[in-house]
Parts: sequence; C-alpha cells; structure tokens
Amino acid sequence: MSASNLHGLAAAGVSIWSDQISKAMLDSGELVRRIDEDAVTGVTSNPTIFAGAIVGSSDYDDLLRELKSANVSTEEIAKTLMATDLKRACDELAGVFERTNGTDGFVSVEVAPTLAGETEASVDEARDWVKQVDRPNLLVKIPATQEGIPAIRQLLAEGISVNITLIFSLERYGEVMEAYLSGLEEFAASGGDVSKVASVASFFVSRVDTETDKRLEEIGTPESLDLRGITATANARVAYGRFLEEFGSDRYRALSEKGARVQKPLWASTSTKNPDYPDLLYVENLVAPDTVNTMPLETIDAYQDHGNPSPEPITAADIEQARADLDRLADVGVDYDDVVKVLEEEGVDKFTKSWLELLEDIEKA
Repeated sequence: MSASNLHGLAAAGVSIWSDQISKAMLDSGELVRRIDEDAVTGVTSNPTIFAGAIVGSSDYDDLLRELKSANVSTEEIAKTLMATDLKRACDELAGVFERTNGTDGFVSVEVAPTLAGETEASVDEARDWVKQVDRPNLLVKIPATQEGIPAIRQLLAEGISVNITLIFSLERYGEVMEAYLSGLEEFAASGGDVSKVASVASFFVSRVDTETDKRLEEIGTPESLDLRGITATANARVAYGRFLEEFGSDRYRALSEKGARVQKPLWASTSTKNPDYPDLLYVENLVAPDTVNTMPLETIDAYQDHGNPSPEPITAADIEQARADLDRLADVGVDYDDVVKVLEEEGVDKFTKSWLELLEDIEKA
C-alpha cells in the first residue's frame, strides 16, 4: 500500500469512509481501488444516495424488471436493489473488518426515513436489514430523533450494530451515548458478547454552518458576521470533548473490560456548501483519534490532491475555544437550540422526500 495524503490522515486516527456506493462503483472495481489507494475503510449510504444511483442510471434495469415481473412490492424492490449493493460492499470491506479486529470496515444502510417517528417500526426494519444483508460488518442507520433513541438502545441491547445518524444537537448526542452504554450493559447482562457490537454517532457538520451563517447574516452586526463559518467546527469539537469524557469514565471502563469498543464520533456532510470556504474545512479541522470522516468522492479526491499529509489532531485548547465560540452565538442573538431543531427536522424531511421519490420512480419504471 503506497503512502498518500489520505494515508497520513488515517495515521492520525481518522477512518475514511465514502458516503457513496453504487453498482457502478462495485462493477468497475472503484471501491477496491479506493480501499487500497485512498485508505477508504468504510461506506455509508442513505436514501438520497441510493435514489441517485438507482434512478440516475440504467445499471439496475435488468434486476428491476425481473423483480417487477415477479410482482414484488415497490418497497421490497427498492430494498432488494439496495441489499444487492450492500452485500457486495460488505464483502469488499471484509478484509478491513478482519484486519482491524472488527473496529472498521463497515457498510451502513438506513431504515426507511418515513419511520423516523416510529420506535417499534424502526426496530423491526433494522432487524429485517440484518437478516437480509447477513454480514457482520453491516451497520443499520437510525436517526437520532426523540423516537429513534429508544430504538437505538433496543437494537444495541439485542447485539445489533448501529450507526446513529442525523445528530446535530449536543444534548441529543448525550442521549445517543447513554443509549449506547445502557444498550451494551443490557446486552452484556443477558450474556451477549459486547465485543461483537459496533456503533458510530454521526454528527452532520456543514449544514450547521449553512443554517447558522444565514441567521448571523440576517443579524448583520460586525460581531455576528465574525462568527460565520465557525459554528459547525465548534459544534463537532465540543462533541468530541464530550466523547472523551464519556468514554474515559469508569462506566465505560467496566464495559471495555468485557470487550466493548468506543462508539466513534463520525463527521458526516463534510463537503463545504459555501464556495468561499476551503474545500477541506470540515476534514482538516476535525482530525482526532477514534473518529470517522465520511466524505463524498470529490472531497476524498481533494484531500488526496492537496490535503495535509501530517494533520494535527484536535487539542484540549481547541475544544475549549470551541465551547467559547458556541457561547458567542447566544451573545449575538442566535438560538442554538432552534438551529439544531430546524436542522433535524429538515434532515428527516430531505431523506423522506428522496425515499418517496425513489419508490415513485420504481413504481413508474
């Protein structure tokens, strides 16, 4: 394996995951190449990504016609198409999974976003995904909504590995970590092997700046304008500080002695939306051990081209400054709690829309 900028990022403790998977990537060998050349060690997916892959190409037409001729329901057709790619991706990453003793090499699939407000239905669908894909390196994505938290805890208590997605709020992140620890404690108490359970907590990054910057510009004071482009990084850095506290606790240590792994923070939505910001803003500013950065292919390519080959990890001083930066939001009149509430609702709505559009397009095909 040759050294590269991305291998340098990985050496700093960051797992590099692609936020894209498709039949074309698998058929062409692109995923295998990126595992080798770009230090990619995982893959995430969501309804928007699969909708683009399935509807935006003819790659799935043969299987789609076969399933429709067998009178398979529209939703089951969508899941079957997705499962086909997911199984192959899991198999491509099996070597990473084995080499890292089950701490990396994961592929994520999301429960239908229409279930974001339904705890039991989310649990049932997650169980179905585990059976359908049947790979040890599958993570089932559950959104960190109020109704998602008990579903997350239940699945972990059953020994099912979970990617908690759509986290914006620091308060909600605390609930996510609690669900992880209490779920593992219950699983261990039932005789389960906690070393076989994995989880990541996915903070969505760039959207925080998009929403906050809009409000800062509406306020328009020099003090508010000075805070643009800061909040997303600060939010993630403070979250990392809380991760260090929780997973340095005696409570986690007791689980660790039974084989439990940390629940890695995952930085999602790390491509910059504002063209005035550096394209690697949410990668180079969020380097830390035991984290994941899931990037679009364009961001992976950008880091390989001009990213720092020896990035400096977040320091305690960085985390303290991040706390101060978040406090400054209230001083200029931005309501942090409202920002993260709006972003969570928008995130669920966006994924729901993509899922329903995918089902509609399959129905028409």
